[in-house]
Amino acid sequence: MQAIILAAGMGRRLGEFTADNTKCMLEVNGIRLIDRMLSQLHRLNLSRIVIVIGYEGQKLKNYITQNYPDWPIQFVENSVYDKTNNIYSLWLARGYMAEEETLLLESDLIFEDAVLYAAINSEYKDCALISKYETWMDGTMVRIDDDNNIVSFIPKKAFKYSDTLYYYKTVNIYKFSKEFIVNHYLPFLEAYIRVLGENEYYEQVLRVLTLIDTTGIKALPITGLHWYEIDDVQDLRIAETIFATPEERLKKLQHSFGGYWRYPSLLDFCYLVNPYFPRQKMIDEMKANFEPLLRDYPSGMGVNSLLASKYFGIRHDYAVVGNGAAELIKSLMSLLNGKVGVIYPTFEEYPNRLDEDRIVKFHPENENFSYTADELIGFYSDNKVENLLIVNPDNPSGNLINQEGLEKLICWAEDNNIRLIIDESFVDFADDAENLTLIHNDVLESHPTLCVMKSISKSYGVPGLRLGVLASADKDLIFAMRKDVGIWNINSFAEFYMQIYGKYEKDYARSCEKFRKERAIFFEELKTIPFLRVIPSQANYFLCEVTNKFTSHELALKLLTDFNILIKDCSSKKGFPKDKQYVRIAIRDRKDDNKLLTSIKSIL
Repeated sequence: MQAIILAAGMGRRLGEFTADNTKCMLEVNGIRLIDRMLSQLHRLNLSRIVIVIGYEGQKLKNYITQNYPDWPIQFVENSVYDKTNNIYSLWLARGYMAEEETLLLESDLIFEDAVLYAAINSEYKDCALISKYETWMDGTMVRIDDDNNIVSFIPKKAFKYSDTLYYYKTVNIYKFSKEFIVNHYLPFLEAYIRVLGENEYYEQVLRVLTLIDTTGIKALPITGLHWYEIDDVQDLRIAETIFATPEERLKKLQHSFGGYWRYPSLLDFCYLVNPYFPRQKMIDEMKANFEPLLRDYPSGMGVNSLLASKYFGIRHDYAVVGNGAAELIKSLMSLLNGKVGVIYPTFEEYPNRLDEDRIVKFHPENENFSYTADELIGFYSDNKVENLLIVNPDNPSGNLINQEGLEKLICWAEDNNIRLIIDESFVDFADDAENLTLIHNDVLESHPTLCVMKSISKSYGVPGLRLGVLASADKDLIFAMRKDVGIWNINSFAEFYMQIYGKYEKDYARSCEKFRKERAIFFEELKTIPFLRVIPSQANYFLCEVTNKFTSHELALKLLTDFNILIKDCSSKKGFPKDKQYVRIAIRDRKDDNKLLTSIKSIL
């Protein structure tokens, strides 16, 4: 058996990364694609490796001959690589191809060793490696029957998103017998080039062969094995994450701050959203309006403030809408004067916007990081501040100041001319939620120095929309923040979501009630894990002390490596004792929570 690698393409979509070298010379985590592929093929004891070169081909040839002088590697040159496509590159290698059984690969692939062994060890003499369609995949798709026969090849032009449930992506690795090559593939390859030209793809020939149903080529599913095709800069970044060492993979995921839809098999217990809202009917309504929302400009700040005021039932001049709460946090913190009281550990987006000497820190002196209004009043009466930040329920502890405590804090802050900032992004998950929210006209008007921040991402389950609101009767502050953020700071999808939300308010209330029941169940289940001390929470997450067996980092790494589950390792967060270990675990739905519990129990 031999291998043929197609490596003539220009890789234009990779821009600067392929400005003076071909794609397979790209490094992924310090290893060039070509080095990785050649090493994997070399372990198969092949008779030879044939590489079709083109763009920057001499550089590639020089590199390979210098680094692999004794390996059985042959080169075929496509001198018109800029005018042809890979069908012509394969045609140029037809002489080699006709001589023996062949593995055919494209050079921009990265894959684990098991992928090649799946092909080599397959009982199928002629097969195309395929993987179940996922959202990141692009290019040729196939449909198969129950016996792994390829029913049809679906080129890009015939792709239908409505049919993706039935699609498999070709991995661009094939195993062909000599009989198939000589009697089927090469005759049709020659005919196809003569009729339709050289600027086509070799898979089109397979499509024709499938249509006439004479080949017996099989599909070999490798779903579950790791592979990636690198066409652009984002692909390179994702490949670096998938094929990193476990330590580096965890680090890269933690520092990407989202975008996990690019890793469909990843189960995210790190980021905090409502698993029960929005319901499908609301999603369908947004889908039905996708095209106008995509094509038309959103409204400006004036209209969107009106929508936000309708959303929360307050006056429009009391609200400013943000591109997520993060935009509003940045704006608010830049407008504050004087010192700011912050309770640690905390959501660090707030203090990260301040110079260290402006922060007056309060550290709860108990193992659950809990605190009361009286404790805060006592501390900040002795440690003067001009502003006080309270996240209620708190992140990451889940601590809650009750209604009586909130009223006491608000009055104390007003009496002492302190601007009180309450972030209630998680308050709808609390057991007494309806009595805890401060976004009411009468509350805001009675206490004009009060600011209430609300992330719509968290409890409403729409983080991709990037929506947040700040409410205050301090009209000067609201006006300053509206000027500070962009006039089109939210997009049409977020605007439309706010417009239609009123129709689904009852669904939202039911989702929060359903969530509270799941939290109670999950709390009792997590307490059965002997190495976790679970801290009670009124939010949609639990802060857990890892008491033995693992460090927080080791537990996070183990869950990611063995089960593709991501939790929040709190070891890098400020405010935790250095001699103790903590993780934060989001609460999801019953199915996902069960999977996490099963995974943790399996490592006991």
